[in-house]
Amino acid sequence: MFGNFLIGLREGLEASLVVGILVAYLVKTDRRHLLPRIWTGVAIAIAVSFGFGALLTFGPRGLTFEAQEAIGGSLSIVAVAFVTWMVFWMARQARNLKGELEAKLDATDGGMSLTLLALLAVGREGLESAMFVWAATRATGETTAPLIGAVLGFALATVLGVLFYKGALRLDLRKFFTWTGAFLVVVAAGVVSYGIHDLQEAAILPGLRDVAFDVSSTIPPSSWYGTLLKGTVNFNPVTTWLQLVCWVLYLVPTMTLFVLRVRRPTSAPPAPIGGGTAPASTPQPITEGTPA
Repeated sequence: MFGNFLIGLREGLEASLVVGILVAYLVKTDRRHLLPRIWTGVAIAIAVSFGFGALLTFGPRGLTFEAQEAIGGSLSIVAVAFVTWMVFWMARQARNLKGELEAKLDATDGGMSLTLLALLAVGREGLESAMFVWAATRATGETTAPLIGAVLGFALATVLGVLFYKGALRLDLRKFFTWTGAFLVVVAAGVVSYGIHDLQEAAILPGLRDVAFDVSSTIPPSSWYGTLLKGTVNFNPVTTWLQLVCWVLYLVPTMTLFVLRVRRPTSAPPAPIGGGTAPASTPQPITEGTPA
């Protein structure tokens, strides 16, 4: 549940920041009449994301067990690829996000291109969320708790986005995206392991019976701590050698590259994001930034 809450919070906050930038810039440049275009794009993005999530959930039903496992395992690996790209993209681009979006707004003609801009900006976060939440839900073997976690994460992100825009809340986004990014890399490693297990059950990959360790007697899956480990980092007490190897091969280099990326020094100060303008001596309520 916590892993899905975190993905909902992070992806939802990214989408909220994007919408806040677009809305604030239109208001600042006295183009309020174009705001309905933004909200139309946001609404379409939300609808498409929900539709994609429903397709992932109900689409494979009726297929054979092997086919379901093959689809589930393949999409789990794809979901990991998307969330990994998202983590590194935000670490690299967050500092320039405001300027890029404003430049794109200035380049639009105010028609459908503005709706398309909002659709693509928010829809990307929605599709990534739908795929990763679905993959994490399959990995935990539950349905209700992970979905509740994701919904709570999105709800909190929406509230934070509104508070940021109104200037009622400040948050060190550099630290937020650094810590959540690191944790999501660990969660994604668990999804990789689960996806490999699905592909083994589908007889696409070998080694289903080659167990690396079995600690189910020490960490029963039904125990509170077994459930906690399963729901946070997708820990499986019975893991095959191929799962373990793939888990290590993903986690170690990905975490190493992420740490090196966030520790890379930058010279430019972070650009402010806010619902309006402020004097030069007054700090803005929201500050973009990538980890230094």
